[in-house]
Amino acid sequence: MSKPNYTGTFHMVSQDNFENYLAALDINFALRKIVCMLKPSKQIVHDPATGSMKIRTLTTFKNFDMDFKLGQVFTEDLGPVDGRVCQTTVDWEGDKLVCVQRGEKEGRGWTHWLEGDKLHLEMRVGDVVARQLFKKAD
Repeated sequence: MSKPNYTGTFHMVSQDNFENYLAALDINFALRKIVCMLKPSKQIVHDPATGSMKIRTLTTFKNFDMDFKLGQVFTEDLGPVDGRVCQTTVDWEGDKLVCVQRGEKEGRGWTHWLEGDKLHLEMRVGDVVARQLFKKAD
């Protein structure tokens, strides 16, 4: 069974519990308030044949790029997010992309999945879970 192709541009339409997620990452109060007002877009380039993936998260404040190959551990510099470096792996779990970030914070990672033209993102750190929903651009 082939895996879905995540390639596309997606614009955020909603988020839930994001400020608590940022607090669990020790992001300071002022920065949390700014970040929670942002409406990021995601540009994803996915090559299912090679497992290569690039995810660009774009905001008016700061952009964040991830460039990786599915199933391979890589060093992820989360400096633009919270100043940390993690050993990260993104791989398939069914049709979902599951990211595990090993570093200073336990239970850190995220899951992406597609439902029609919607891209779901669930972010985790410890026992805190935040969700964002994106809609594919036409």
